[in-house]
Amino acid sequence: MIVTRKGTPYELTGNTVETGNKAPEFTLNNLEDQAVSLADLLAKPLLISVVPDIDTSVCSIQTKQFNTQAGNVEGIQLVTISKNTKEEQANWCAAEGVNMEMLHDEALTFGELYGIKMADLGVLARSIFVVDTDGTLVYQEIVPEMVDEPDYTAALDAVKALVK
Repeated sequence: MIVTRKGTPYELTGNTVETGNKAPEFTLNNLEDQAVSLADLLAKPLLISVVPDIDTSVCSIQTKQFNTQAGNVEGIQLVTISKNTKEEQANWCAAEGVNMEMLHDEALTFGELYGIKMADLGVLARSIFVVDTDGTLVYQEIVPEMVDEPDYTAALDAVKALVK
């Protein structure tokens, strides 16, 4: 798949994931240096927000939007993943007054598993994944232009539909 950044095309690498199939298992560290796996997050329907670099404007907007909007939905789990270091994520959270589950993927292993690795840029493509409590991927959006925001409404509707 190809995504663009300000019109320049970039090839995504890694496995192609399809809605309706099991979401690939992953393990990444959070801000407390605890290993968090997909299985650890599936007690509730899960919304995974992926941003290329938390320290850029659109990524910051996306993270704050989901933190605010998903934070008002009972019975879901929200996690943000980026290639940033733990320190960069912690500094952003402190500066923005955001308290949420952040996972760092400096090695881009999540990107490889989910087919959103942008090897040429060393980042993850802006994307959203919704996973049900059985581990099935029920919604995904890989934003075709990196400087555009995702469809917040569609992602939130997909995760809200899973709340029992």
